[in-house]
Amino acid sequence: MQDRLIFIGPDCWGKKTNPYFIEDNTLYTGFHALVEKQGLSVKIGRWDIPGNPISILVDFSSLFEKKDQIYGWMWENYQVDSLHAYGDYDEASMFSYAAALVVELFYKNYLGQDKKVIYHGNEWMTGLGLLYINKVLPQIGTVFTTHATSIGRSIAGNNKPLYDYLFAYNGDQMSWELNMQSKHSVEKQTAHHVDCFTTVSDITAHECLELLDKPVDFVLPNGFDDSIVPKGIQFNKKRKTARETLLKVANALLGTNLGDDTLIVSTSGRYEFRNKGVDVFIEAMNRLLRDRNLKKTVLAFIEVPGWVGEARQDLIDRLNSGESFDTPLEVPEITHWLHNMSHDNVLGMLKFLDMHNRPEDRVKLIFLPCYLTGDDGIINLTYYDVVLGNDLCIYPSYYEPWGYTPLEAIAFKVPCITTDLAGFGLWANSVKGDVSKITDGVEVIHRTDYNYSEVADRIKDVVTYYSGLSDSEILSCRKNAEKLSKKALWDKFIKYYLEAYQFALKKVEIRNAK
Repeated sequence: MQDRLIFIGPDCWGKKTNPYFIEDNTLYTGFHALVEKQGLSVKIGRWDIPGNPISILVDFSSLFEKKDQIYGWMWENYQVDSLHAYGDYDEASMFSYAAALVVELFYKNYLGQDKKVIYHGNEWMTGLGLLYINKVLPQIGTVFTTHATSIGRSIAGNNKPLYDYLFAYNGDQMSWELNMQSKHSVEKQTAHHVDCFTTVSDITAHECLELLDKPVDFVLPNGFDDSIVPKGIQFNKKRKTARETLLKVANALLGTNLGDDTLIVSTSGRYEFRNKGVDVFIEAMNRLLRDRNLKKTVLAFIEVPGWVGEARQDLIDRLNSGESFDTPLEVPEITHWLHNMSHDNVLGMLKFLDMHNRPEDRVKLIFLPCYLTGDDGIINLTYYDVVLGNDLCIYPSYYEPWGYTPLEAIAFKVPCITTDLAGFGLWANSVKGDVSKITDGVEVIHRTDYNYSEVADRIKDVVTYYSGLSDSEILSCRKNAEKLSKKALWDKFIKYYLEAYQFALKKVEIRNAK
């Protein structure tokens, strides 16, 4: 699509340098002045990723004083209930509304009536803007993709059984029970009013039907761009660096001498303790401690951003000393101090299970509670540079509409474990035509509302099995993982987007003909 595609995002960085955005004042000269007349300001440039798409970043702070007026308009026109808003609802909504105002100005000043235009919003956070465009610019086709229903995520995150009772849940009723009225309201009304409503997997499509009372028009699975995966010598070099770094940090923290034959495994994602399966990952590692068939020492990482305070100075001092140590640091389970050490779910479960990385333990588990952006103070590598140092990645999600983390893992030739409650897991099964196994590159474990214990046991068994594979068998698993990832590249999945866009444009055509 080249420069016919424009991304709109929030200007989060303000006057600071945005490392992902390159401003270009030669693009759409004069547009800044048009926007400023509306009390907004924008930066125009290009997103610093492959393809360098045009991006407009909007500062939406001026809209907060008009918040009640905007919410009133949304209630009158679409019955969006913003009365119970809290937390991130206001910020997301003001951005979304500002983005729509930017689109309105851009459309009227740079695009003619003869142009076919799509406005595509992702997640409930873009709902207000989609509804505004739907009302004010009916000549624009609107597409809404929810990557997870807000109420479905909330039901799962509140330890309620989602899947067995999905047919019986009423989304509106549950939104009141779980204090999610506003997010659910804007998501539901957007789903019902856009020209094309989509989601990312069949499992979430079913959820949308039950909780939003609206069937999706298309399923748009998430693709991957493998241009970020290093090739050849560069790949081997980066993998070696990642492994050396992870082992060095572990040895300094634990007072051990773990070598390159250590089996490095990890889980990662957002900090949704139950939804992302962090709890069952810890349980599996605890059971692995007592598995006599385990052939290698396991070094497990939980790479999930918590309420991080600062990098541990005692660990930094050890890493900088260049020495080796035979005694662990205090609290040898974590690399960065947290603001809520006594109330953290991961640390709490480790304490409950008495998992303290003792010298005799063949499974060591370390919590890396920060965003891996390359400057965390301990690892100092980006997430993608860290992930390729793993031997196995484990994502035993309970609630996972798609699952980018396992797709990223296999793209970096790291076999992974996931579940059939993840859209990606279901897709992997569909590609094989049967249940995918670790020898296929992805182990898809059957997960239900109630089989937590069986899932933990299965993860333990797969890791044990993998620890006994020969080098040639491991190479085969890694090749199969990479091969599967090639079937999920964007050039395979973009066709679904084009179908959705055609569907929305057809609606516009019919509307304009009236």
